Amino acid sequence: MTVAIVLSSVLLALVLVLALALPSINSPTVPFGVRVPAQRAEDPTVVRQTRIYRWRVLVSGIVAAGVGVVIYGVTGETLLLPLSVLVLVGVWYGCFFLANHEIRAAKTAGGWYQGLHQGIAVDTALRTDPPRFPWLWLAPALIVTVATVVIGVISYPSMPEILAVHYGAKGVPNRLVAKSVGTAFSLVFVQIGVTALLVGIAAAIFFRSRPDIDPAHPAGSAHWHRRYMSLGAKALLGLVAMIDLGMLGSSLLMWTGTVTSWAPLVIVLPILAAVVVAVVVLARNNREQDEGEEDTGLTHREDDKYWRGGLFYINREDHTLLVPRRFGLGWTLNFGNPRAAMLLAGVVALIGLLITLRFGG
Repeated sequence: MTVAIVLSSVLLALVLVLALALPSINSPTVPFGVRVPAQRAEDPTVVRQTRIYRWRVLVSGIVAAGVGVVIYGVTGETLLLPLSVLVLVGVWYGCFFLANHEIRAAKTAGGWYQGLHQGIAVDTALRTDPPRFPWLWLAPALIVTVATVVIGVISYPSMPEILAVHYGAKGVPNRLVAKSVGTAFSLVFVQIGVTALLVGIAAAIFFRSRPDIDPAHPAGSAHWHRRYMSLGAKALLGLVAMIDLGMLGSSLLMWTGTVTSWAPLVIVLPILAAVVVAVVVLARNNREQDEGEEDTGLTHREDDKYWRGGLFYINREDHTLLVPRRFGLGWTLNFGNPRAAMLLAGVVALIGLLITLRFGG
């Protein structure tokens, strides 16, 4: 019970802090997903909407925490505690869309792009001299996965005939299945599937993403993009290793028949730690640094028509699979690219396969 409450509280606090910090972390030329000229980054409308957004999110976080307390007080069911986090995420994006709408309206009414020279900058060296993919960072995930397989093979004859494949919030098994290769090694299949998926995404960031280079400072912007791309791939590979570590710990509990109240922590803590580290690292490097480069006099092309609500990029003429997110950290899919639908379908199929392997027994 205490474990579930603490985890839900920590997750709620992390989401709230991230939501409050994002306006300061994201590029000042895309406030709330709206492309604006650099000289309009501190426009009174942008400043006012940022302040209003933060107040709305803060109040929403307090209300969401209250909702979680009320739900738990009425039902006594700890599994419902994450609802408060979902409520906050939903309201958070509602606050974002309100700010996006107001800034977009002010931009249109004020003609913020009139008389400005718009341009596009491209780093051609990404194709002729691409940065090296950090394959070495994949080693921890592979070592953990191999260790899980080896331990599982050695332990299989002595495993209980009935395996606990899922634990409730109180650490009590609530799903039991007969031992078989499929059920005993179900989390190994999860390790392999998640590793393949996230490594594929990391590779796509390197080889199938498009940088959003600032035409006003193209050299410094291109240098920053290369560094940020490398950090993003390393963060994903580090997350893979910690997910695999959580799967190893959970497998050991299942294979030994261990029942303990801290069972959920075995999976949650490594993943949560990796997510926190990844968010901190990406957040600290999410803005381009001023390297003293002379301004070219160009400004970003006005391309809001490709961004639905400032969050979803849809451009059928752009063959890029991934583009930098306008609000948030990392990258997002180009939903106008047919390969994006194929990728999402593959993720859904993988999840379905893993659920079948995990609970099919």
